[in-house]
Amino acid sequence: MREIKDYLIHEGEQYRSPEKAGDAKDRMLSLRKKGQVARKTFTQIAKLFQEMHSDWNLHPTSQWMNQAQRLRPHFWAYLQADGSVAEPMLALRLYGNTNNFGISLEVSFIERKRDENSLMKQAKVLTIPVAQGVYYWVQENGESYRIEATEENRNFLQSQLDSRRIRKVLVKTNVPISSETRIEALLVDLEKAYQRLLPYYQATRS
Repeated sequence: MREIKDYLIHEGEQYRSPEKAGDAKDRMLSLRKKGQVARKTFTQIAKLFQEMHSDWNLHPTSQWMNQAQRLRPHFWAYLQADGSVAEPMLALRLYGNTNNFGISLEVSFIERKRDENSLMKQAKVLTIPVAQGVYYWVQENGESYRIEATEENRNFLQSQLDSRRIRKVLVKTNVPISSETRIEALLVDLEKAYQRLLPYYQATRS
């Protein structure tokens, strides 16, 4: 996992086409190579996880830079089992920094694909009693923040959604990674995360 660890340090850096970068050409070539290699590593993990669950279809991994050409090492990839692309799915998402990083598994939906029912279906994750090892990721007034998953917080967030004080709640669980982590061990931990989150996903289907 060293490819990912080494790339996380560059989060937010500006990328320019090497042909137009002048004296920075070699650095831009290096950043592009690091981005491509790190993205390939993440994609490999996502594909291996999907092969363990062949009823899920894997969407493409996000690019290593955004539209403003800022480096974006926090790759993600959605997995769709059924329903439309507007509905909640599972997503693998890289998190953290070079000193503390991992992959989170979450129940969420693709914002740019959402329809009038996406938020309503996503809200059903709060109908499931809290499982050990999960947390909530809340969006309010354009800002997102983490909240511990407790029964008290679950009820509170439900009331906040009902009154439209918050927009949406994701449910997530983290799988830490080190540069020495073997893919086989990571897949075992991701499978445990999957089993933990599956009831939340299933709730969005009802």
